[in-house]
Amino acid sequence: SEAAKMKLKHNINPILLQFINFIILVYSVVTYIPWYIFSGSRQAIAKAKQVKAKPVNNKPGGAYRSVNSLHCLASVLYPGCDTLDKVFKYAKTKFKDKKLLGTREILKEEDEIQPSGKVFKKVILGKYTWLSYEDVYVKAVNFGNGLAVLGQQPKTNIAIFCETRAEWMIAAQACFMCNYQLVTLYATLGGAAIVHGLNETEVTTIITSKELMQTKLKEIVSQVPLLRHIITVDGKPTTWSEFPKGVIVHTMASVQAMGAKADTGNKQQARPVPSDIAVIMYTSGSTGIPKGVMISHCNIIAGITGMAERIPNLGEKDIYIGYLPLAHVLELSAELVCLSHGCRIGYSSPQTLADQSSKIKKGSKGDVTTLKPTLMAAVPEIMDRIYKNVMNKVNEMTSFQRNLFILAYNYKMEQISKGYTTPLCDSLIFRKVRMLLGGKIRILLCGGAPLSAATQRFMNICFCCPVGQGYGLTESAGAGTITEVWDYTTGRVGAPLVCCEIKLMNWEEGGYYNTDKPYPRGEILIGGQNVTVGYYKNEGRTKKDFTIDENGQRWLHTGDIGEFHQDGCLKIIDRKKDLVKLQAGEYVSLGKVEAALKNLPLVDNICAYASSFHSYVIGFVVPNQKELVELARKKGFKGTWEEICNSPEMEKEVLKVLAEAAMAANLEKFEIPVKIRLSPDPWTPETGLVTDAFKLKRKELTAYYQQDIDRMYGKNVK
Repeated sequence: SEAAKMKLKHNINPILLQFINFIILVYSVVTYIPWYIFSGSRQAIAKAKQVKAKPVNNKPGGAYRSVNSLHCLASVLYPGCDTLDKVFKYAKTKFKDKKLLGTREILKEEDEIQPSGKVFKKVILGKYTWLSYEDVYVKAVNFGNGLAVLGQQPKTNIAIFCETRAEWMIAAQACFMCNYQLVTLYATLGGAAIVHGLNETEVTTIITSKELMQTKLKEIVSQVPLLRHIITVDGKPTTWSEFPKGVIVHTMASVQAMGAKADTGNKQQARPVPSDIAVIMYTSGSTGIPKGVMISHCNIIAGITGMAERIPNLGEKDIYIGYLPLAHVLELSAELVCLSHGCRIGYSSPQTLADQSSKIKKGSKGDVTTLKPTLMAAVPEIMDRIYKNVMNKVNEMTSFQRNLFILAYNYKMEQISKGYTTPLCDSLIFRKVRMLLGGKIRILLCGGAPLSAATQRFMNICFCCPVGQGYGLTESAGAGTITEVWDYTTGRVGAPLVCCEIKLMNWEEGGYYNTDKPYPRGEILIGGQNVTVGYYKNEGRTKKDFTIDENGQRWLHTGDIGEFHQDGCLKIIDRKKDLVKLQAGEYVSLGKVEAALKNLPLVDNICAYASSFHSYVIGFVVPNQKELVELARKKGFKGTWEEICNSPEMEKEVLKVLAEAAMAANLEKFEIPVKIRLSPDPWTPETGLVTDAFKLKRKELTAYYQQDIDRMYGKNVK
């Protein structure tokens, strides 16, 4: 079974193991009756078995809809709230004095010199200080009015290039109220991509932070001729003189002060209508230059309506931790869901998230420990990192502790696969691991890329909560599917949300058909109010990726390949761009190869590569430093980190490990990488080799490793 494959291996004496299994059996029998009577899990098991989506007709390729929206797709969160400013006004009236946005105060900053001589900035942070719904509303109104004083007109573009923080959300709400089109850019985009986004949208004002202004904007301002105003959200920067003539730097507070004094007599006309553009979101796309996706007010509202329906009991008791980039549709949607339901949002960053995070001074508390969130979103890369860190700690335990953890882990995996709960294991064994994320998480939301079954199961077991795996694109306002909380199956992304419908279109070249048995397969098309307007100033690409059917329904062609299971849940099985035909005619799914090998302790990241002019697959691997150094020591190889990575001998050793894992994952012989390049440097969004969601940028990786590709395919390298 799938659970058996994911179980951890122990080294317990077989006789002792039989005795332990007997005790577990007795415990299970004794506790089953009270559990059956008092636990709500029986209903959850029944719900997990229910059909979650159905096709609207019996034709092949017919659209699937959630059983909760078979006759009519949902598009509005609250009656009459058809634009984002109305949604916020409704929430402000309903939750007036409740806490909304929280930020930790910085008590102390200090430089810590590492043994290598590098200097790391460390912070000691205090409690969260909160702004209420009313506070945020007033700040947003004043900021919007202040921007009008600076000359911002309704239906014109304004850019935000800033880290995830309370001021980002305040600025966004101001733009939604005044009908300014918010252009979002990732804080980690490279200079050329930022210049492209700012010039294409012809913005005259950019909202940013002091740090990003000094590190990123300073170098490129001269390449953005239309720029007139830079607004820093966190006070005055220290240097002003380096900016070109005609560019004025303001603080957010000074713009709000202008807005508070402004005459707003004719404000009513500026209000948006549902079809107006709310956001032009630049995707850090895994291919080519970033594209601006135009997302209207009604697109976002439909999307968050669908998402909110999948989170049971969402409300004022919930606390969400915001640390992913708000320029990413997953984070923006999640925060707007929370804002519209009375939840608190506490801000964080990947560098201050946990007690062990890179910027937190040893002995002081990370953000999750202080905030104790109940809801959290994560991209698979972050979950994979948590998984590897915990497993490394398990391997460092004493033999007794390790075997106890493994027994509990395997026992709970068995119980979860049957739909049962394990309160004793949760409180005795997994409490400590759970505390890594604050101890109160009730749902982990995962999106942005596929999550491996092993990591998903690990999060279920160790953090004692469901993992809501979702599927959506910037082009669908982030909405598509999310698994239901009582669905503990792995590897699937759930049924269509109530705001949209999904159909599968034949893809002949890849051999996927919606008449396939046992499951219909094909390219995933998403239809509904959440499907966006298209790409900014790119009609050709818009016509290629979006179509309108005879009923006027708008459809997004995702380029992803999926299959529908009998209960109406979707599984992503391939991607059109990831499929490469080898010289002998076999098709290789690069994503499938990477998924099979990515969770090895030895592998921090991997990119498979194949060429139609060759008969085998190669790969670039970012090895785990600790694991590879240990492997080198075992093999008697001495050298620096770079020397280990550049060693043909160590490449062969790593290839053996990859080949074993590939066989265990049932990869075909032609899918297993034959040659690899070990990369001593990690791939981060700053390197431009992965997106902000840590998806591989294949084009950039190919260019970066071109010499290695030539070497591995036996071409003459100069």
